[in-house]
Amino acid sequence: MLINRTFFVYVALMTLVVVASNILVQYPLPGSIAGMQLGDLLTWGAFSYPFAFLVTDLTNRQFGPRIARRVVVAGFVVAVALSFFAATPRIAIASGSAFLLGQLLDISVFNRLRRQTWWRAPLAGSLIGSGLDTAMFFSFAFAPFFVFLGPNDSFALEAAPLLGLVADEAPRWISWALGDLAVKILCGIVLLLPYGALMSVIKPMPAVKATA
Repeated sequence: MLINRTFFVYVALMTLVVVASNILVQYPLPGSIAGMQLGDLLTWGAFSYPFAFLVTDLTNRQFGPRIARRVVVAGFVVAVALSFFAATPRIAIASGSAFLLGQLLDISVFNRLRRQTWWRAPLAGSLIGSGLDTAMFFSFAFAPFFVFLGPNDSFALEAAPLLGLVADEAPRWISWALGDLAVKILCGIVLLLPYGALMSVIKPMPAVKATA
């Protein structure tokens, strides 16, 4: 009963994070800092999506990789279905593909390192998973090569100073991807704090302890 109830809580949290991120990734940050246009560097989705890795890692810690994969798949199905209404089909496809593979990679890395120092598994899993997720999502969502997934975004393809600072110009989506990855790395480190705080509350089930 506990597993069933907690499972649906994790699925609901995962769905909320992904759907919110699919909406927020369409909105660049407004304003500028020291002459750097934030819209050329980041979207709001960069700040919400890293919470998906926190949900996955907590599930993996408590119930092990098998249940964690179920949460990821369930969250993937529900989130993608809802995202087709909340975002463009191309964003939904890009997000779903990147989410599924990035989270599954996170689970695999976390499970391999779970017996080491408490912070290594969630940090390594989220950083490696984030790298794959970022590369897949921004390529599928904005690169002209993947136009068969949906219309290109003219704003994302406009040339702009790389990262809003470098004189060399590149399509805006490349700076978004680099900025997104930098934020995910930072968030992956910061989110170790709630993960560590919840370790005393969310403890591994006996079956997970036996196999860890």
